[in-house]
Amino acid sequence: MCRLFGLHGGRERVRACFWLLEAPHSLALQSRCQPDGYGIGAFGDDGRPHVERGVTPAWQDDAFARDAKQECSPTYVVHLRYASSGPAALRNSHPFMQEGRLFAHNGVFEGLGELEEHLGPDRALVHGDTDSERFFALITRETRRAGGDLEAGITAAAAWIAARLPMFSLNLVLATPDELWALRYPDTNELWLLERRAGGPHGCRHLHESSEVGTLRVRSDDLAACDSVVIASEPMDEHPDWRLLESGELVRVTPDLRCASTAIEARPEHQLTVEDLSARAAASQLAERAAATAT
Repeated sequence: MCRLFGLHGGRERVRACFWLLEAPHSLALQSRCQPDGYGIGAFGDDGRPHVERGVTPAWQDDAFARDAKQECSPTYVVHLRYASSGPAALRNSHPFMQEGRLFAHNGVFEGLGELEEHLGPDRALVHGDTDSERFFALITRETRRAGGDLEAGITAAAAWIAARLPMFSLNLVLATPDELWALRYPDTNELWLLERRAGGPHGCRHLHESSEVGTLRVRSDDLAACDSVVIASEPMDEHPDWRLLESGELVRVTPDLRCASTAIEARPEHQLTVEDLSARAAASQLAERAAATAT
């Protein structure tokens, strides 16, 4: 299945190139099992989100490496796609943008017609074919109804789907210019969090890492000088502080990099297994498990 990544650099604008290109389990490396494209979402100096997308695997696309090196943002949402609904097309590549926010989803749920009916006029927020973008539209609508309270919006949207629609997983990463949110729900797919101090686990002045083949060396002054918080579908380096989110855990990362968690306690009413999924969706889930076993 798709890979999720979120990064918060606090009040600093930072580069994500280490995690995207050079970490031991970088997104470039993970993309060898994610055939249906990628997206890098970040925020400009004006606080507006923008996304660079592709429909080929990230490791094969020179634009992914270029954008990974050039982007500088306080928060990021990055996604590698293994399609379970909708074709490989730019309109279906995460992250999606709605009302100044970025969103990516890792999971499967069914009953999209019922959700579209529930969205009503807010169906206009959706431009592609995926369950993910429809989930985001529901979060956007519920957040608006809650007066801009993202915790309430995410919780209400996830609870509505869990109570009414057959679902496999609703893992997500969502970013504003100054906050990062992540949800693991339920425990079907993994989602990990790292509260990373400046300099990494060894406290070095500068962070140096070699590429997989040892031919390229990257020096990241950003990661050496700044604390950060990372959300990812799997641990991406040897840091000992990676933590697996609990089932139903919703994490909010604030501008001062404090991580606060709340919980969605209820289990889904119609929990799907891999055997219940379409051949295409099941293939994406099995690919994720094979990749996790290999790493």
